Amino acid sequence: MSLDGVIDAPVWTFDYGFDPNMGEALAVLTGRARGILLGRTTYEMFEPAWSKRTVDDDPGAPFFNDTTKYVVSGTLTNASWRNTKVLGAYDPDAIRALKDEVGDLYVSGSGTLVRAMLADGLVDELHLFVFPLTLGEGPHLFPNEGKPVKMSLSACVPYDNGVVYQAYRPL
Repeated sequence: MSLDGVIDAPVWTFDYGFDPNMGEALAVLTGRARGILLGRTTYEMFEPAWSKRTVDDDPGAPFFNDTTKYVVSGTLTNASWRNTKVLGAYDPDAIRALKDEVGDLYVSGSGTLVRAMLADGLVDELHLFVFPLTLGEGPHLFPNEGKPVKMSLSACVPYDNGVVYQAYRPL
Protein backbone atom coordinates (compact mmCIF):
# COMPACT_ATOMS: atom_id res chain seq x y z
CA MET A 1 0.00 0.00 0.00
CA SER A 2 1.06 3.61 -0.39
CA LEU A 3 1.91 5.90 2.53
CA ASP A 4 -1.57 7.40 2.30
CA GLY A 5 -3.28 4.00 2.36
CA VAL A 6 -4.08 3.42 -1.32
CA ILE A 7 -4.29 -0.28 -2.19
CA ASP A 8 -5.10 -0.05 -5.90
CA ALA A 9 -3.71 -2.48 -8.50
CA PRO A 10 -0.02 -2.32 -7.58
CA VAL A 11 1.64 -1.42 -10.90
CA TRP A 12 3.08 1.64 -9.15
CA THR A 13 5.19 -0.67 -6.95
CA PHE A 14 7.35 -1.77 -9.90
CA ASP A 15 9.53 1.36 -9.63
CA TYR A 16 10.81 0.09 -6.27
CA GLY A 17 11.90 -3.36 -7.31
CA PHE A 18 11.42 -6.42 -5.16
CA ASP A 19 13.82 -6.72 -2.25
CA PRO A 20 14.59 -10.43 -1.65
CA ASN A 21 13.91 -9.88 2.05
CA MET A 22 10.31 -9.02 1.13
CA GLY A 23 10.07 -12.46 -0.46
CA GLU A 24 11.35 -14.04 2.73
CA ALA A 25 8.66 -12.25 4.77
CA LEU A 26 6.00 -13.41 2.33
CA ALA A 27 7.33 -16.97 2.47
CA VAL A 28 6.88 -16.98 6.25
CA LEU A 29 3.28 -15.77 5.90
CA THR A 30 2.35 -18.18 3.13
CA GLY A 31 4.24 -21.04 4.79
CA ARG A 32 1.90 -21.12 7.76
CA ALA A 33 -1.31 -20.55 5.77
CA ARG A 34 -3.64 -23.49 5.17
CA GLY A 35 -5.91 -21.64 2.76
CA ILE A 36 -6.18 -18.44 0.74
CA LEU A 37 -9.19 -16.17 1.31
CA LEU A 38 -9.95 -13.69 -1.45
CA GLY A 39 -12.66 -11.27 -2.46
CA ARG A 40 -14.05 -11.58 -5.97
CA THR A 41 -12.14 -8.65 -7.47
CA THR A 42 -8.78 -9.90 -6.18
CA TYR A 43 -9.62 -13.44 -7.28
CA GLU A 44 -10.38 -12.16 -10.79
CA MET A 45 -7.00 -10.36 -10.88
CA PHE A 46 -5.04 -13.28 -9.39
CA GLU A 47 -6.50 -16.12 -11.47
CA PRO A 48 -5.04 -15.04 -14.83
CA ALA A 49 -1.84 -13.79 -13.19
CA TRP A 50 -1.04 -16.92 -11.15
CA SER A 51 -2.86 -19.91 -12.64
CA LYS A 52 -0.36 -20.48 -15.44
CA ARG A 53 2.80 -19.67 -13.46
CA THR A 54 5.19 -22.36 -12.35
CA VAL A 55 7.87 -22.38 -9.67
CA ASP A 56 10.36 -21.54 -12.46
CA ASP A 57 8.41 -18.34 -13.13
CA ASP A 58 7.92 -17.39 -9.49
CA PRO A 59 8.70 -19.21 -6.24
CA GLY A 60 5.22 -18.27 -4.96
CA ALA A 61 3.39 -20.06 -7.78
CA PRO A 62 2.98 -23.42 -6.02
CA PHE A 63 1.40 -21.74 -3.00
CA PHE A 64 -1.14 -19.84 -5.08
CA ASN A 65 -1.93 -22.75 -7.38
CA ASP A 66 -1.87 -25.70 -4.97
CA THR A 67 -3.45 -24.14 -1.89
CA THR A 68 -7.24 -24.11 -1.67
CA LYS A 69 -8.62 -20.70 -2.46
CA TYR A 70 -11.88 -19.57 -0.84
CA VAL A 71 -13.62 -16.72 -2.65
CA VAL A 72 -16.12 -14.46 -0.92
CA SER A 73 -18.57 -13.22 -3.53
CA GLY A 74 -22.28 -12.72 -3.90
CA THR A 75 -21.97 -12.65 -7.70
CA LEU A 76 -19.29 -15.18 -8.69
CA THR A 77 -20.76 -18.61 -9.31
CA ASN A 78 -18.02 -20.41 -11.26
CA ALA A 79 -14.33 -20.54 -10.46
CA SER A 80 -12.02 -21.79 -13.19
CA TRP A 81 -8.80 -21.76 -11.15
CA ARG A 82 -8.12 -25.18 -9.68
CA ASN A 83 -8.53 -25.69 -5.95
CA THR A 84 -11.07 -22.86 -5.67
CA LYS A 85 -14.29 -22.84 -3.68
CA VAL A 86 -16.80 -20.00 -3.89
CA LEU A 87 -18.20 -19.28 -0.42
CA GLY A 88 -21.01 -16.93 -1.45
CA ALA A 89 -21.69 -13.46 -0.09
CA TYR A 90 -19.77 -12.21 2.93
CA ASP A 91 -20.98 -13.86 6.13
CA PRO A 92 -18.89 -13.38 9.28
CA ASP A 93 -20.17 -16.63 10.77
CA ALA A 94 -19.11 -18.54 7.65
CA ILE A 95 -15.64 -16.96 7.84
CA ARG A 96 -15.37 -17.91 11.55
CA ALA A 97 -16.36 -21.49 10.71
CA LEU A 98 -13.83 -21.59 7.85
CA LYS A 99 -11.06 -20.32 10.14
CA ASP A 100 -11.98 -22.99 12.70
CA GLU A 101 -12.00 -25.71 10.03
CA VAL A 102 -8.97 -24.71 7.95
CA GLY A 103 -6.73 -22.78 10.35
CA ASP A 104 -4.58 -19.87 9.19
CA LEU A 105 -5.91 -18.12 6.12
CA TYR A 106 -3.80 -15.87 3.89
CA VAL A 107 -5.63 -12.83 2.51
CA SER A 108 -4.01 -10.70 -0.17
CA GLY A 109 -5.52 -7.48 -1.46
CA SER A 110 -9.29 -7.88 -1.05
CA GLY A 111 -9.79 -4.48 0.58
CA THR A 112 -13.57 -4.74 0.93
CA LEU A 113 -13.23 -8.18 2.52
CA VAL A 114 -10.44 -7.06 4.88
CA ARG A 115 -12.42 -4.00 6.00
CA ALA A 116 -15.46 -6.19 6.77
CA MET A 117 -13.32 -8.74 8.60
CA LEU A 118 -11.67 -6.00 10.68
CA ALA A 119 -15.08 -4.61 11.62
CA ASP A 120 -16.23 -8.11 12.65
CA GLY A 121 -13.08 -8.93 14.64
CA LEU A 122 -11.96 -11.64 12.20
CA VAL A 123 -8.43 -10.37 11.49
CA ASP A 124 -5.75 -11.98 13.66
CA GLU A 125 -2.90 -9.95 12.20
CA LEU A 126 -2.63 -7.32 9.48
CA HIS A 127 0.53 -7.42 7.31
CA LEU A 128 1.34 -4.34 5.25
CA PHE A 129 4.11 -3.56 2.79
CA VAL A 130 4.09 0.23 2.76
CA PHE A 131 5.69 1.88 -0.29
CA PRO A 132 7.28 5.35 0.07
CA LEU A 133 4.90 7.40 -2.04
CA THR A 134 1.47 8.95 -1.87
CA LEU A 135 -1.13 8.38 -4.55
CA GLY A 136 -4.09 10.40 -3.30
CA GLU A 137 -6.78 8.77 -5.40
CA GLY A 138 -7.72 5.14 -5.45
CA PRO A 139 -9.23 2.65 -3.05
CA HIS A 140 -7.95 3.06 0.49
CA LEU A 141 -7.56 0.26 2.99
CA PHE A 142 -9.08 2.45 5.70
CA PRO A 143 -11.76 4.76 4.30
CA ASN A 144 -12.85 7.87 6.20
CA GLU A 145 -16.18 6.36 7.21
CA GLY A 146 -14.63 3.26 8.80
CA LYS A 147 -14.89 2.53 12.52
CA PRO A 148 -11.66 2.91 14.54
CA VAL A 149 -9.74 -0.32 15.17
CA LYS A 150 -7.02 -0.21 17.82
CA MET A 151 -3.95 -2.28 17.05
CA SER A 152 -0.52 -3.04 18.41
CA LEU A 153 2.61 -3.20 16.30
CA SER A 154 4.01 -6.74 16.14
CA ALA A 155 6.70 -6.25 13.46
CA CYS A 156 8.38 -3.45 11.56
CA VAL A 157 11.14 -4.09 9.01
CA PRO A 158 12.54 -1.51 6.57
CA TYR A 159 13.96 -2.72 3.25
CA ASP A 160 16.69 -1.22 1.10
CA ASN A 161 14.16 -0.27 -1.61
CA GLY A 162 12.35 2.07 0.82
CA VAL A 163 9.43 -0.27 1.52
CA VAL A 164 8.56 -0.90 5.16
CA TYR A 165 6.89 -4.11 6.31
CA GLN A 166 4.53 -3.54 9.21
CA ALA A 167 2.46 -6.10 11.07
CA TYR A 168 -0.31 -5.22 13.51
CA ARG A 169 -2.54 -7.22 15.83
CA PRO A 170 -5.96 -5.90 16.79
CA LEU A 171 -6.26 -5.25 20.53
